[in-house]
Amino acid sequence: MQVYNTLGRSLQPFETRNPGQVAMYVCGPTVQSAPHVGHGRQAVAFDVIRRYLEWRGYQVQIVFNITDVEDKIINAAAEQGITPSEVAERSTAQFLDAYARLGVSEPDALTYATEHIPQMLELIGRLIERGHAYVAGGDVYFAVRSFPPYGELSGRNVDELMAGARIDPGEDKRDPHDFALWKGSKPGEPTWDSPWGPGRPGWHIECSAMAEGALGFGFDIHGGGLDLVFPHHENEIAQSEAGRDERPFAKYWLHNGMVRLKGEKMAKSVGNIVGLLDLLDDYRPTAVRLFYLRAHYRQPIDYSPELVVDADAALGRLWAFRRRSGETDVAPDAEALERFAAAMDDDFNTAEAMGVLFDLVREGNRHLDAGEDAAPYVAAFDEIIGVLGLGEVAEGIEDLLEPLLAIAGRFGVIATVPDEIMSGLIAARAGAREEGDFERADSIRDSLAEAGVVVEDGSDGTSWHRR
Repeated sequence: MQVYNTLGRSLQPFETRNPGQVAMYVCGPTVQSAPHVGHGRQAVAFDVIRRYLEWRGYQVQIVFNITDVEDKIINAAAEQGITPSEVAERSTAQFLDAYARLGVSEPDALTYATEHIPQMLELIGRLIERGHAYVAGGDVYFAVRSFPPYGELSGRNVDELMAGARIDPGEDKRDPHDFALWKGSKPGEPTWDSPWGPGRPGWHIECSAMAEGALGFGFDIHGGGLDLVFPHHENEIAQSEAGRDERPFAKYWLHNGMVRLKGEKMAKSVGNIVGLLDLLDDYRPTAVRLFYLRAHYRQPIDYSPELVVDADAALGRLWAFRRRSGETDVAPDAEALERFAAAMDDDFNTAEAMGVLFDLVREGNRHLDAGEDAAPYVAAFDEIIGVLGLGEVAEGIEDLLEPLLAIAGRFGVIATVPDEIMSGLIAARAGAREEGDFERADSIRDSLAEAGVVVEDGSDGTSWHRR
């Protein structure tokens, strides 16, 4: 099994700190606004990595953070005339709702920056004691030149970074590229007491304190978006390792690629953001998940409604195979699982794994069409679909009560509960077919299809599901 480590920019054998265990930290969102489609991509990518590692037999401990105090949150609060905590609470709820709808498994720990201020103060104190940080007025800065390995993650040279850098007004740092660990208090901002005066933490120190506090120093995987490599993750490494004078803070650094719109990176500054919650309202969340997984997690992907529609159609083919297959308790097809594992062992290549899955479906359908045993293919399908998180989700039809009542009235079905209406309509359709009244049977099926319910006839009888 190999993973691409941004620290070294190469594929490396995957060997964990403790045999059979994986400690994993994923940089979560800064909650200043609702999530966009790129946030969903990151959450799904690392959810599948976690699921696959568990399928491979690892015991995975995953920590996901929420940055709930930061400049962007403070600015958003000022613009909206509410408190930073109100902005953070509202946005956090939106993120967690979106992740749940995408089928992202809950982390073992969800850490909030505001709940780890003591750990941040302790780390900042150690950095000052070791000569890696200094106090300037009410602020504390990390001295970048005090940490010779700085730049290893991003491949940047410190001297090149300094060229053209400047110190903004109001900053008392010694070197243009030094970064804030603690920011002195300002009117209207959240404030905590510290040995250096009241203030709040800088962005970078938050993840260092939360990750080490939850997983200890030297954990296995640190994940996040490619846009976090510099400066966020570079600074994280510097302050964490300088605070202990030991390495590494994390062994493997995994970064997912960005989601683009018409070839350009999505950014609020140019107004091309696609809201994740809107996307999940317009399409099946599992189809959005499949859209993400069609590309290798490190590669950039382009978003368009047409691509999600195509992913939805592909999802329908997967679910149709499973519905016609019936239950099975046999051993899965070994060759299919070997191919799947080979794809995923190559740096979690979901694009290749999806190809294995659709090959499996084609072979399974071929056997079913020929009246042959497809049970091993079905069993392998169930395992793979579980790792990818693409299994069919039972969707209620309570919101379809009004159109279902109208259909029931047209065909003489007396019921007032959606599931009971469906049972009555399925029975009425079966009765019409037995009597040779295929026009009536087709009319029931077509009416339900217009309402968003698909009726399918199979070897095990008639079933239905939401479109």
